Amino acid sequence: MSAIPSFRIGQGIDVHAFGDGDHVMVGGVRIAHGRGVLAHSDGDVALHALCDAMLGALALGDIGVHFPPGDDRWKGADSRVLLRHCKALLAARGWQLGNADITVICEQPKIAPHAGAMRAAIASDLGLEPDRISIKATTSERLGFTGRGEGIAAQAVCLLVPA
Repeated sequence: MSAIPSFRIGQGIDVHAFGDGDHVMVGGVRIAHGRGVLAHSDGDVALHALCDAMLGALALGDIGVHFPPGDDRWKGADSRVLLRHCKALLAARGWQLGNADITVICEQPKIAPHAGAMRAAIASDLGLEPDRISIKATTSERLGFTGRGEGIAAQAVCLLVPA
């Protein structure tokens, strides 16, 4: 029997409806926007999807398990704090993020002008070089809730390697 390779792969998805507000948080970056998001924390779909991918790679559940929406400690929480907590969970088990690929799905706001700042913020929180973090964006061609401008979504995949 061959040995199991020393890496883990995870994937995560997050969505939030738009609501009242004047900005959205995406990838740890505040982006001016005509709407905010409805969320218990700051509603950062990119970081929530990445946290879920990291947790999923080690079969540790999802962010709802670690940061329950009914727990007032996380009300309005900065999702970068959640990301750093997930990093610590991985490190305690002997793993670190090798790389991550995140896709944000929305018609607005435009993500590309902020992608470099997002990569830098995420890399900083995870103690990595920015070239290990990919941020991309796409629209849904005006289909579905994101296409109608009702919300924002993100998908993330990650590779974990031994620390």
